[in-house]
Amino acid sequence: MSDTATLIRKADFPGLVTPEGAPWHYLDTAATAQKPQEVIDAMSRAMGKDYATVHRGVYSRSAMMTQGYEAARRRVADFIGAQSENEIVFVRGATEAINLVAASWGMTRLSDGDRIVLSTLEHHSNIVPWQMVAERTGAQIDVCPLTEDGCIDLGALEAMIGPRTKLVALAHVSNVLGSVLDARKAADLAHSVGAKILLDGCQAAPRMTLDMKALDCDFYAFSGHKLYGPTGIGVLWAREEILDAMPPWQGGGAMIDKVSFEGTTYAPPPQRFEAGTPMITEAIALHAAIDYVAAHDPAKLYEHENGLARKLREELRRTNAVTLFGPEDSAGIVSFALEGVHPHDLGTILDEENVAIRAGHHCAQPLMEHLGVPATARASFGLYSDENDISALMRGIERTRRIFG
Repeated sequence: MSDTATLIRKADFPGLVTPEGAPWHYLDTAATAQKPQEVIDAMSRAMGKDYATVHRGVYSRSAMMTQGYEAARRRVADFIGAQSENEIVFVRGATEAINLVAASWGMTRLSDGDRIVLSTLEHHSNIVPWQMVAERTGAQIDVCPLTEDGCIDLGALEAMIGPRTKLVALAHVSNVLGSVLDARKAADLAHSVGAKILLDGCQAAPRMTLDMKALDCDFYAFSGHKLYGPTGIGVLWAREEILDAMPPWQGGGAMIDKVSFEGTTYAPPPQRFEAGTPMITEAIALHAAIDYVAAHDPAKLYEHENGLARKLREELRRTNAVTLFGPEDSAGIVSFALEGVHPHDLGTILDEENVAIRAGHHCAQPLMEHLGVPATARASFGLYSDENDISALMRGIERTRRIFG
């Protein structure tokens, strides 16, 4: 087992036990991560004795809460290597972040005949918004294929982009296969034809060290709840000059400079894109989550989860009638199919063994079609995972085989 396992106390995560007090083997972190007690406590304080609105109040508690909220923005900027906290827009999640870019940047920058490049393995949240933009602007979508082992084929990407390519939008890490994109190479290819690049970082942010300058992308989106924080908050990072040129996409309080019936002027980014009362408590809890992850070194956590994924693939390969999907070297995510057993049936039996996996199309139906299956079973690791979770999963798989045998 990786040395990282000794750095993480499962007791930090109250959700990792059943109501009866038995261990709960949670292997669905790619869907949403369990929360450490520090995050729960931070949110409880923010919703309780510290609670007040931000930005508008002149009383002391409001000022203190405003400081906490903006400190969270600075913490996010530092965590992902942003050049400025003004590049950090708080949104409800990665889905909203991508929709924001599509509605604000896409609807004003794309026109008839322009090309948007996606890949076969994208999450629906990085497909549907661009389809909506394409329908309204006349832009066309090109789909980059995958390599044989399930990575985005950058050779094919290089061959298919051209002068009409305006945007490349790709997953940094596949939520189904765990395959890791060479993001800097993808950015260089996009920029070589003058296109912008957006990276869906939902699976990368909890698992990898991020540096926006090194990645050289233009937009980066991720969700807080996959990063051991609360639901209801996510992050859109974009270059400051790009955000500054983008129009607002929602109107209301907080995003304005001055309002009159003769006309309205807007606040500069990031406030321009944060209409209404923001996610105050969620931002403060996200700050706590980032502190927790950073204290355990994302590079070591990646090594730990990657090692567990390799171990699980080894175990599954010893089992007859198992099909594995994706590359050998994955970011803590393993998708597979058990011959003669629907993934939903497998998931149900595993639940009886206190093992939680995800079964279905994982919001990646085009990828399922490419793989030739309606669904897969997916085990995904977190910083709290260990080899005991793999053992419990394998026991559950053996029981399932006996039942269906």
